[in-house]
Amino acid sequence: MVKKPFHIATRRGFLAGATSALASPAIAQYIPGDPLRPAPEAEPPVRRNVSGFRAQKWQTYFSNTRNGAILVDTVSRALHYWSEDLSIYRLYPSSVPLTEEMTRRGRTSVIRKVEGPSWSPTPSMKRRNPEWPDYIPPGPDNPLGTHALYLSWQYYRIHGTHDTRKIGRRSSNGCIGLYNEHISELFSLAKVGTQVLLI
Repeated sequence: MVKKPFHIATRRGFLAGATSALASPAIAQYIPGDPLRPAPEAEPPVRRNVSGFRAQKWQTYFSNTRNGAILVDTVSRALHYWSEDLSIYRLYPSSVPLTEEMTRRGRTSVIRKVEGPSWSPTPSMKRRNPEWPDYIPPGPDNPLGTHALYLSWQYYRIHGTHDTRKIGRRSSNGCIGLYNEHISELFSLAKVGTQVLLI
């Protein structure tokens, strides 16, 4: 078979070869109107923010990492975790409280860990939302997701959520929320006594 000269190759063939050779991201390979190269599916907008987070140094916020350390940055909406021996560092996107009035900052610690937590609204939540139920058992409707780390401050927790739209936003009534897969990992790493700082 005789190979066609390069100059008579179609423009489409050239573009296809060039893009595959460059192994460009899918969005660069999109050609409007070409059914073989449809527009890529939109990535959830909040998850894209993860790449913009900056790693932090624990020394800026803690004098030591005894029992591990958790930093929650309510401005960047990120949670940082360091293991006691510093062999593990994790950075997770988080939800933060809806308003400044609901936001608590300072030092606390993990006092209890619960897998499959139940949930009851606090008295102030009930005043704001009297239609809310008094109790929700563990399960897919539970606002605490699959795992919860209870803090020494009454009513404050780091927990999961089944509503992934909340992550990366001001959306909570005071707690810090993570994707369920992230709180599951953090739950396995953190222990009762882990230091927590909210800034």
